[in-house]
Amino acid sequence: MKVARISARGQTVIPKSIREAAGLYAGDTLAFETDGEQVVVHKVSRGRDGHVQGLSETMSEWGSAEDEEAWRDL
Repeated sequence: MKVARISARGQTVIPKSIREAAGLYAGDTLAFETDGEQVVVHKVSRGRDGHVQGLSETMSEWGSAEDEEAWRDL
């Protein structure tokens, strides 16, 4: 089991070993849902969910080069 903290802004980092095991890469889109107290995360495949993909392309949060630099080593 891997753990990560949530920042005051609600941000967290997915541990590298989990990203690698799940085939997650920069720019991928994730969908979240809850099941009781559990949070379930799904990778959204391109073309499968146009609404979610469209939202992710228009959101700029964490999209700048400065953000990438700040979070790169976490």
